[in-house]
Amino acid sequence: MKNLDGKSRPVEGITGLILAGGKSSRFGKNKALVELDGVRLIERVIRVMGSVFQRLIILTNTPQEYAYLKLPMVEDLIKGLGPIGGLYTGLESISDDAGFFVACDMPFLSEPLIRHMVEIRDDFDVVLPKIDWKIEALHGLYTKRCLPTIKELIDSQEYQVIRFFPKIHVKYLDEDEIKEFDPQLKSFFNVNKPNELPVRDSVEKLG
Repeated sequence: MKNLDGKSRPVEGITGLILAGGKSSRFGKNKALVELDGVRLIERVIRVMGSVFQRLIILTNTPQEYAYLKLPMVEDLIKGLGPIGGLYTGLESISDDAGFFVACDMPFLSEPLIRHMVEIRDDFDVVLPKIDWKIEALHGLYTKRCLPTIKELIDSQEYQVIRFFPKIHVKYLDEDEIKEFDPQLKSFFNVNKPNELPVRDSVEKLG
C-alpha cells in the first residue's frame, strides 16, 4: 500500500527490531558505530527499517552507546545467550504479534525484500531467506508464537537459533525469489572485521 504521495506506507502490526548486542570481538570495537561512506552502520540499518516499520526497537546491553539515536532500547532479559537471547527479549518486549529482526551490521538492507517477506507471512511462525544450505536467521520475521519453543531451547541450554526451526512453521524464501527483490543478495552482507568494510567503489556498486 502507498500513500497519496506515492511512498509506501509503514507496515502495521509488526515491530522492527535491531540486534546490537554483540561484543564485536573480531572487529575490535563496536562495529555498529563504524562509518561506511560517512554513515554509521546502525544508522544505515535504521534508515531502511524505519521506512518499513512504524515502531523500531534497538536490542542492546550498552544503551548508552545508542542514546543519540533517540529510539526505544531494551536490554537482554537473559544475558550472555547471543542472538537467541535477542530474539527472546525482542518478542517478549513488543506489543505487536510479530517482529522483524535484523543485525546492526547489515548496511545494505533491501526495503522491497523486507516488505515482500512481510506480505507473504500468512500464518507462518517465521519467514526467513535461505540460500543453498544457509539460513539467514538474523534477517527475518518471527511471531510471538515462537516464544514457548525458544524458551524451551534456552532452558535446555541450546543456544543455536536454527535448533527450534524444526518445531515451528517456517516459510523459507529461496535464492530465485530473493533475487527478484535483491538481485545481488546484498541484504545479507555483514561486517565482522575491519578489512570486510567495502571501499568506496564497492559501496557504490552495492548501493
